[in-house]
Amino acid sequence: MNVRNRHGDPVDPVPFLVCTATAVMLLFSVGPLYGLAYGLPVWAGLTVSTAGTVAVAAVAYHRLVWTAPPPSVRIAPELRFQRLIYIGVGFAVLLVAVSAPLAL
Repeated sequence: MNVRNRHGDPVDPVPFLVCTATAVMLLFSVGPLYGLAYGLPVWAGLTVSTAGTVAVAAVAYHRLVWTAPPPSVRIAPELRFQRLIYIGVGFAVLLVAVSAPLAL
């Protein structure tokens, strides 16, 4: 697959595909169940999951394809690890925020 960023440089599409596929898997496996737990009908849970998937895909495309640096640019490993830690903390906060009302 020949994917290019906004400057015309080739970029690897695999991170975008993995991110989007993971979002589809998580949102469609958990989203309708959380919707039912909150009293929503199944169609509303599926609609919210679809909207979340589209949002994640749009953000992932923008970050991982459209504004991706060319392969010749190397990002420092410390910065990559720092971003990974921030993403992990954000994901944990999101899980707690979504799960907290279910415990009450």
